[in-house]
Amino acid sequence: MRTIIREMTDEDRGEVFEMMKVFYASPAVSTNGSAQVFQADIDHCVGDCPYLEGYIFQEGQEIQGYGMVAKSFSTEYGRCCIWIEDLYIREPFRGNGIGSRFLNFMAEKYPDAILKLEVEKENERAIKVYEKCGYETLPYFEMKRQNR
Repeated sequence: MRTIIREMTDEDRGEVFEMMKVFYASPAVSTNGSAQVFQADIDHCVGDCPYLEGYIFQEGQEIQGYGMVAKSFSTEYGRCCIWIEDLYIREPFRGNGIGSRFLNFMAEKYPDAILKLEVEKENERAIKVYEKCGYETLPYFEMKRQNR
């Protein structure tokens, strides 16, 4: 069998929630997240939110990981921007090309968009995957303000 990439459904909630807890507790993410945020993210992925899409990586009945992408517009590039927000592969399935397949899937789904993602500098394994898929390091850093 081969891994398929499919849209996240309501039935995936429990497994995605558990994977998010592992992902956000790892050094791959700079924030820890919270159960409330995880549930809101999943709600948006399986609901009718036009800004967030959720995907499941699955072989047979086994869920191997998930991805979430957010849609926005980049005035810098004058076109749609797709942010790869979460890309998580469960440990036993890493190194099998699932992440690369997902990145290529997004590039094919949104051929006219600019694709962006964030990665921790220490996550060298992920950086190699991203570079192999054509991503390059940007020469600036990001800032944020959180109102709530």
